[in-house]
Parts: sequence; structure tokens; C-alpha cells
Amino acid sequence: MTTISLRLSRHHAERLKSLARERRTTKAALVRQAIEGLINDAPAGKGESFLDSVRDLAGIIDGPGDLSTNPKRMEGYGK
Repeated sequence: MTTISLRLSRHHAERLKSLARERRTTKAALVRQAIEGLINDAPAGKGESFLDSVRDLAGIIDGPGDLSTNPKRMEGYGK
């Protein structure tokens, strides 16, 4: 098993200590369980692309279409 260290705010450290006491386990065991849950819930492979994460937002704003298709809008571009 590999050892890591991390910094917690005082609030989170106290909360972790309290939770470990309530569950009659160690703080390390709770952290391992939390990490395992996070890893198991994560999608396999590369993960989600930015487009996948904002796909539900596409098209929700009213306005002109792609400005690059309007020659008038492209006047002076790149000069």
C-alpha cells in the first residue's frame, strides 16, 4: 500500500475525526472508502470531454448563428 499525505481544513479534519469515531473506524479507512467511491463512480477511459459536459447548454442562447458565415461580419478580419 502506498502512503500519501494531504492537508485538510480544521473543519474537515474535525468532521473526519468525528465521523471515524461514530463509525468506529479509522480516518484512513474513511478516506480510502471515499476515494474508492469516487474512482468507481468515474467513467472508464479518458473521461468526459468538455463538449460532453456542456452539451445540454448548446443552443440555449438566442442570437445570430455562426458569425463567420456572414461575409459582412468578416470584413477587416485578420488585418
